[in-house]
Amino acid sequence: MMKVQDLYFKVFPKVVRADKEAIINIKPLYDHVRFNENSTYEVVYFPVDNRSVYSQGEKTIVKPEDGIISVKRLFEGEQEHILYLYEVVGDKPRLVADFRIYSLREDLFELKPYKGDMHIHSNFSDGKEDPALVAAACRKIGLDFMAVTDHGKYAPSIKAQEAFENVDIDLKIYRGEEVHPPQNPVHMINFGGCFSVNDLFKEDVYMKEVKEIEKALVGFQNDETRYQYASCKWCFDKIREGGGLGIFCHPYWLVSGGYNESTAITHRLMEDQPYDALELLGGYFKHEMESNVLQLALYSEYRSKGKDIPIVGVSDAHGCFTGYLFGWYYTIVLAKDSSLNSLIEGIKGLNSVAVEEVKDETPRIYGPLRLVKYAYFLFREVLPLHDAMCEQEGSLMMRYLEGDEKAAEMLKNLKGQTEKLYTELWSF
Repeated sequence: MMKVQDLYFKVFPKVVRADKEAIINIKPLYDHVRFNENSTYEVVYFPVDNRSVYSQGEKTIVKPEDGIISVKRLFEGEQEHILYLYEVVGDKPRLVADFRIYSLREDLFELKPYKGDMHIHSNFSDGKEDPALVAAACRKIGLDFMAVTDHGKYAPSIKAQEAFENVDIDLKIYRGEEVHPPQNPVHMINFGGCFSVNDLFKEDVYMKEVKEIEKALVGFQNDETRYQYASCKWCFDKIREGGGLGIFCHPYWLVSGGYNESTAITHRLMEDQPYDALELLGGYFKHEMESNVLQLALYSEYRSKGKDIPIVGVSDAHGCFTGYLFGWYYTIVLAKDSSLNSLIEGIKGLNSVAVEEVKDETPRIYGPLRLVKYAYFLFREVLPLHDAMCEQEGSLMMRYLEGDEKAAEMLKNLKGQTEKLYTELWSF
């Protein structure tokens, strides 16, 4: 939800380099909050991580120039900062508003946040809408990238791409599929791979190569688990061969009679990590939240053992307008751009968080502490502005699918607006 300050004021930049000086500009957008050119204003500064209980804040006297108040200061360390703006009226300063700034070390400062869903279904498997409408709906809820990943089917993801191939849009629509190997209950996502892994199961080479992998495996309780592991390894290798990201899906999905895959295969996959990313948050309904909690506990346990585990959050939605799952879970990737290679690099480089945003509940963000703190700032201060732009684009994408001839030109005119926003909000 957009803060009142962002409705009334334009603040830029909001993200600055740590331990560097930056000039923060505060520009009123409406008459009722215009600065009085004859008044004096006071900015009181607090660093969120290093606030002293005895501090009254660092005070700076400022005057508006051409309707804008600018504050120059050093932002120490990687943390959030609060600027309280007061109008000095007699002995009682009047609080105008408070503004938040985040300073980042260089490695994160060079990256931008991209929201995406890498596990979602269309009516070509057990979803409700056609692939093109799924893509448009994804943009409407603020996603920067997505892939249709139908059960055992790669072609629907191509259909989503083809539907918009003649339209200039910012949403990145990637290829994908949910991979279901023969006699193996483990579900995997092929995100972005340039060929279908499911199609390879029709060939004799699959069983032949899996048997070769099995021969080298030791430490398994039984032949069934050994085969399942070898099958998973083969699939993840093929996904990477196609340039995709291999995601280990919903290990604690509770089906009739127990979890979809055995605890033995789950822990062996976690130990050896043949996958590229763990589906930390999956598409569970409210009555199934125990499964997400168990996946979080699994992640925490292996992190405590020193494992670096790339993570994603996904909706696994089977309908975009049902009021549940779709938009509840997604990933924020910090990457150089929203190209496939950059996104995969960001996830594998541990620069992603999993987001749980269930309707009418407080959003929850999971991942490394450093990223979670930053992501909450983005969630409050940056992404509402981004999402409003995406909603506009997503609505136009839907109009384009409906046959509105003007929608394509309108989308062309909007192209690049989210990147322009990021350019304004990051200090360069």
